[in-house]
Amino acid sequence: MSAMTAPTELRDRIANDFAYHAPRDEEIKTAHENVRAECLKLALFIVDNTPVGREQSSALTRLEEVMFHANAAIARQGTAV
Repeated sequence: MSAMTAPTELRDRIANDFAYHAPRDEEIKTAHENVRAECLKLALFIVDNTPVGREQSSALTRLEEVMFHANAAIARQGTAV
């Protein structure tokens, strides 16, 4: 049985997705900080305005995912808007 090989374009994208992307300049560092700060504000709002429970925990988990993906978008593209 032979192994299938993914197309080069897909392999390149995956390699980029799994690589470490160090912030190259202050603008990118600031963009990461801004995402974290806004997500923190929303997390605190959620905690202050919803009852403790499974749904609140789920909301906070999803917000962490949002923060991760937003910061990954900045890091992988190497630019901030």
